[in-house]
Amino acid sequence: MIRVDKLNKSFGDLHVLKDIDMTVNESDVVVLVGASGSGKSTLLRCLNFLEIKNSGTITIESENVEKETHNLNKIREKVGMVFQHFNLFPHKTVLGNVTEAPIQVKGISRQQAVKEGKELLDKVGLGDKYNVYPSTLSGGQKQRVAIARALAMKPDVMLFDEPTSALDPELVGEVLATMKELALEGMTMVVVTHEMGFAREVGDWVVYMHDGKIVETGIPSDLFDHPQEERTKAFLSSIL
Repeated sequence: MIRVDKLNKSFGDLHVLKDIDMTVNESDVVVLVGASGSGKSTLLRCLNFLEIKNSGTITIESENVEKETHNLNKIREKVGMVFQHFNLFPHKTVLGNVTEAPIQVKGISRQQAVKEGKELLDKVGLGDKYNVYPSTLSGGQKQRVAIARALAMKPDVMLFDEPTSALDPELVGEVLATMKELALEGMTMVVVTHEMGFAREVGDWVVYMHDGKIVETGIPSDLFDHPQEERTKAFLSSIL
């Protein structure tokens, strides 16, 4: 679904991503872990072309995507993204938030968008919230609306950038439960998170990043219980 080869990204003199190589296969859940500032979120934003790489290649579903040759908005329809902050439209109802992009971007009928939007809100446990406004929702509910909104575009891959880090601890579980359900249904996902329990339980692969590089990749049981690299061991001992 996604292949990254020798990806580099700098902001001025700051070299944030250094020769990143990564492959995400269909239905994989790949979890990126590492300290703040290690480049995880920048990598995710490059996969969605919100940040444009300096060098290297990003291949999405066998297509080598370049900003000069591709309509990046079309690519983003395939690669949905859920952010740390929910970015919901405050003047639209919950259902309005979910139906806006399918109607405006994909051009589907309002009737169909509403039908599919309601199904998605039911799926994320918000079937009783169609007509309320985001200001009345908890953080966890807002994030679940944001997930439904991303799914409404029928993406092939979902990217999650620390989707629970802005939430109160008691609300984290409801968002992770929604993500677990998506994983069980076979959605291809790349997740940046500090929730190691989620990484261990749901991830097919865990990727540990440090200082803009991928230090170690492995299945969760190997990476958490038998890390090979000293940097990985030091990171895990500091958080587990």
